[in-house]
Amino acid sequence: MNVAMFISRPPLNASEEDKEQHPHWRRYTRKYRRKKKIVRNIWVVSGLLMIGAPLGVTAVLGLGTTFLAFIILDETP
Repeated sequence: MNVAMFISRPPLNASEEDKEQHPHWRRYTRKYRRKKKIVRNIWVVSGLLMIGAPLGVTAVLGLGTTFLAFIILDETP
């Protein structure tokens, strides 16, 4: 069994390619962190819109934002 699979953080000398291949370490790549920033900004804008919207619009906006976040953070290239 590969011991590297149980290490929570990637080693400092791990390359971006090594990180992308690991199921957990991929969250530490520059590409994934950039995607998380995009999703965070979308949620902030969506949340601001939800403040003044009626309940039905808030629910639809929340579901749509969740779906969009899953699309952006999907593992496929």
